[in-house]
Amino acid sequence: MSDKYRLLKNIDSPADIKSLSEADLIQLCQELRDYTIEVVSETGGHLAPTLGVVELSVALHKVFNSPKDKIIWDVGHQAYAHKILTGRREALKTIRQYGGISGFCKPLESEHDIYGAGHASTSISAGVGFAIARDLKGEKHQVISVIGDGALTGGLSFEGLNNLGILRTRMMIILNDNEMSISPNVGAMSKYLSKITTNPLYNRVRDELWKITGKLPIGKSTIRTGMKKIEESLKNLLVPGVIFDEMGIRYFGPIDGNDLPLLISTLENIKDINTPILLHIVTKKGLGFAQAEANPAKFHGIGPAAKPGQTKSKDETPPFLKVFGDELSVLARTDKRIVAITAAMRDGTGLAGFADEHPNRFFDVGIAEGHAVTFAAALASQGLKPFVAIYSTFLQRAYDMLVHDIAVQKLPVIFMLDRAGLVGEDGPTHHGVLDLAYLSSIPGVVVAAPRNGEELRHLMQTALAHDSGPFFIRYPKASAIKNRVTIKSKAVEIGKWETLSTGKDIAIIAVGSMNPVAAAAIKILDSKGLKVSHIDAKFIKPFDEALLLSLLKSNKHIVVIEENNYPGSLAQTIKAFAEPVEKCARIHAHTLPDRFVTHGARAKLLAEVELTPEDIAASILELKN
Repeated sequence: MSDKYRLLKNIDSPADIKSLSEADLIQLCQELRDYTIEVVSETGGHLAPTLGVVELSVALHKVFNSPKDKIIWDVGHQAYAHKILTGRREALKTIRQYGGISGFCKPLESEHDIYGAGHASTSISAGVGFAIARDLKGEKHQVISVIGDGALTGGLSFEGLNNLGILRTRMMIILNDNEMSISPNVGAMSKYLSKITTNPLYNRVRDELWKITGKLPIGKSTIRTGMKKIEESLKNLLVPGVIFDEMGIRYFGPIDGNDLPLLISTLENIKDINTPILLHIVTKKGLGFAQAEANPAKFHGIGPAAKPGQTKSKDETPPFLKVFGDELSVLARTDKRIVAITAAMRDGTGLAGFADEHPNRFFDVGIAEGHAVTFAAALASQGLKPFVAIYSTFLQRAYDMLVHDIAVQKLPVIFMLDRAGLVGEDGPTHHGVLDLAYLSSIPGVVVAAPRNGEELRHLMQTALAHDSGPFFIRYPKASAIKNRVTIKSKAVEIGKWETLSTGKDIAIIAVGSMNPVAAAAIKILDSKGLKVSHIDAKFIKPFDEALLLSLLKSNKHIVVIEENNYPGSLAQTIKAFAEPVEKCARIHAHTLPDRFVTHGARAKLLAEVELTPEDIAASILELKN
């Protein structure tokens, strides 16, 4: 490590920062920020979120004793500084790479990663569980849940807060508010109020006065009510946290979360309060990196730097999400029924353009997938055409709403499932590999997977014309491969597969993102003199029974490839369909293994699970031997 990291190069665990002076801790923050920028600019990863909480990371490990004290990071993508401080300084150079450390907190990776998560709003509920477990075991440590203001929009956060307010167990919530800055006047007042309200003497006096009023022979109820009203009035006037106090959770702040000395002193003052508390800090997302400060959304996550001699691909084919967003904007110009809904992923799902062009018909409901689905159900019941864009793995959070509010009522809501399949560096919490199973089990739904951008546009038209139930379209985080925007999109027959090439004896049935893999495998086989049929199974439910029956009777072998786990897969469905068919082909499933696949470049992951063209071709050649 470079000599410019004078302090950081000697930090191997949280214990190493305990004796550092205030000046050294401030310098350590700068080194942490510089090192994170240096490494992540090279490897890629979540940059802006972690830069905003460098001071918080240092303060937490200065004041508390991890892993005895339980620090729970919501999502965990902002915990890079935490990882560096807990013995993973050099390992940061491998973050999100195949075989390297995770981009999120992972208990199997470090004892300091208390709880694993890849999506928002879980930390408060988890924190309540850790706190109650501590109480039941007779232990005394503190539990700290760090949650962003965006994650506080999730319903699970409020369920956790509600339960915590009733249980009243000792626990700290740190609300990291990075969407607004502190003006000098407000900041000064907040800093002054915080010094008073977090002072141990103040809290002792407050508690003692409460006890004294309780001993009064008469009028104690009236006096206590008056005290409470005065306190609430002052807090309503000066502090935006009375809602938490009303829930039974003591509120402190807001304070400047990038002011390290203030942060440390505040945490020291409130860490031993024996009730649920919430500390509201305001931080600057991307702090220390001018480009990230100016555009935190763009620098939320960045790709790896180009290697020496590496040139940028000339392929200008847009990703699926852009094809979706552009097509929806076009459709909405003439169809006024269309509305778009997303759960805090306007840019991530490709809806930024739609939001700008049709602002009154765009709804970002925050990190609240369940609400997004039920909200869409009501819109559909009133004759509108909701397009709900949610990542495949995140839609799992709304499964009950899909069944109860959409499918049972046969409402024509259209779901656009981005990030279907192996998404790469984000790892198992983000891989969309269960949707075919959990969607196909629902009665009356349509599940489709386009092989390219042109087909995606046709499927959107098909979904728009479908009125008898929900319609799901799943697609990968990848190039759309083919997208002839000059071709007008049109509805296609639901359930109909497409034969892309015809061979003899062996047929490949490919789902969505696996069609390019199938095509490449067929090229390999063709070079060896083997002709193989290629079927695009663009509909998983309902499927093309007539074509499948024909394939089963005319081929010796059928190979099914899909980027999904086997239970509930199309391959499993085909095997069940083939069972009563006489003299049918042998079915060979190439799906994902029955385990959670790690993180890394998608190409490496496909090789690990043997879903490359070479793997498919080799398995088919073995069938002929």
